[in-house]
Amino acid sequence: MHIAIIGKGNVGSALQGGLTQLGHQARAVGRDPLLVHQAALASELIILAMPFSETDNVVTALGVAANGKVVVDATNLLTDSLHLAAGFDTSGAEQLQLKLPAARVVKAFNTCFAGTMASGHVKGEQLVGLVAGDDAAAKQTVLALVAALGFDAVDAGPLQMARYLEPMALLNIRLAYVQGLGADMGFRLVR
Repeated sequence: MHIAIIGKGNVGSALQGGLTQLGHQARAVGRDPLLVHQAALASELIILAMPFSETDNVVTALGVAANGKVVVDATNLLTDSLHLAAGFDTSGAEQLQLKLPAARVVKAFNTCFAGTMASGHVKGEQLVGLVAGDDAAAKQTVLALVAALGFDAVDAGPLQMARYLEPMALLNIRLAYVQGLGADMGFRLVR
């Protein structure tokens, strides 16, 4: 699959490495609007792996190139002071869907750290890869990618569930960096 990753930081680079190892044509681009648009045009699936604060700029750059495509929102809905940028009556993913109404937005990859994204594991343990979305086919495509990367891929329900996945990411980040547990950790679902 041809995959455009918008963001060349830790998350974008980790996903590019993992997806390339699986045989996908994954291309990570930075913030240049022309490169974002071109990468999206040439892709079947788009992953947003940039800071949430760049969402409006990326949406503008994507334009119609996102129409009909699966757009994976891997962003963290955080302020610079590590607080949620929205409450629990919406989510960044739902806001993204409103801004890209012809795209098929799915929330994934935001509840784990970049260091685990290429394998879905940490310290020999398989992490849960929670995926939320309203379009069943788009969600299945993303669940398959998440599982192929090595995660325990779990359907977290409709896109509205991103309202809870985004605070879960905040908890993960605060545990790692504020509480000092470090980023060599993650969530596992025992069932």
